[in-house]
Amino acid sequence: MAAYGLYTQIASNKIRSRVLLAGMFLLVYLFVFAGALLAEVQLDGRQMVGFYLRAAGGDLLHALPVATLAGAIWMAIAYRFNQAIIDTVTGGRDVTRQEQPRLYNLLENLCISRGIPMPKLKIIDTASLNAFASGLNPQQYSVTVTSGLLDRLDDAEIEAVLGHELTHIRNGDVRLMVIAGIIAGIIGFFAELAFRLFFRPGRSSSRGGGKNGSAALVFIIALVLIALAWLVSMLIRFALSRSREFLADAGAVELTKNPDAMISALRKIESRSELEGATSAVMEMCIDNPRQGFTNLFATHPSVQDRIQALVKLAGGRDPGPILTLADTGTSPSHDVGLNT
Repeated sequence: MAAYGLYTQIASNKIRSRVLLAGMFLLVYLFVFAGALLAEVQLDGRQMVGFYLRAAGGDLLHALPVATLAGAIWMAIAYRFNQAIIDTVTGGRDVTRQEQPRLYNLLENLCISRGIPMPKLKIIDTASLNAFASGLNPQQYSVTVTSGLLDRLDDAEIEAVLGHELTHIRNGDVRLMVIAGIIAGIIGFFAELAFRLFFRPGRSSSRGGGKNGSAALVFIIALVLIALAWLVSMLIRFALSRSREFLADAGAVELTKNPDAMISALRKIESRSELEGATSAVMEMCIDNPRQGFTNLFATHPSVQDRIQALVKLAGGRDPGPILTLADTGTSPSHDVGLNT
């Protein structure tokens, strides 16, 4: 699995995190400029395009300190409370060694073997099979698993899942995804605000009389800028993330030396990973996200089949094929059944 370049990826993700942080403010500024264009058109709909662009540019310069402060406050709130928000949404709770000795020991052994600081351990009480890592710094990092995962996976498979999540922490993926979620949140907030302000029913077209062709063009430009910023935020959340799952699978094999366990874990998790009530931002952090979107265009994860094929090809693992369980078959065997395909 060395071809994935795990250590190079760690450095790369740190750089991308900084770029995302800068991108957050750039996208906010783009939204402020688009909002200024809309406001100028509403105030006087009879000017030329150049007038609106210059006026909006001046408005942007005046609004920069406020927009920057608002973005910084948003980031600070997210930095401080992101884990509490995630726990509230998912129902995750901290567990100790005494409560979950099996899970705690598996995670601790992996951390000790590679000198990785021990993250916090959390559990969600649900029959779904999933896990994710979260946090923005070593003091916040945590690994959350579902009770369903603990019930259905054996020790080797759980160890592989934990290795996958630890790799996300080592590679900087966790920080990257939280920042991407913050960007998307800011963009979504401003987009909704803009559309509520300028497209609410009964709003008059302009204080300054009917709009001319230039005003209509500027109005369209502003809407295009809003749509572009929204699309960029979506691309950050979705397209950016796909390669990280291959790398995390590779990291799990590097940590456990057991590609078969990672493959078997993925087979048991597939089609059983939906976390009821979880937001899209939370599902994007999970080991498997079944919410693939329209024709997989906005998929945050490669398919389980593609991930398994990579593990078979590059790590020499063996694929047992899709695994049927008691719930799937309606029968009463005491073990899962693998079907080779």
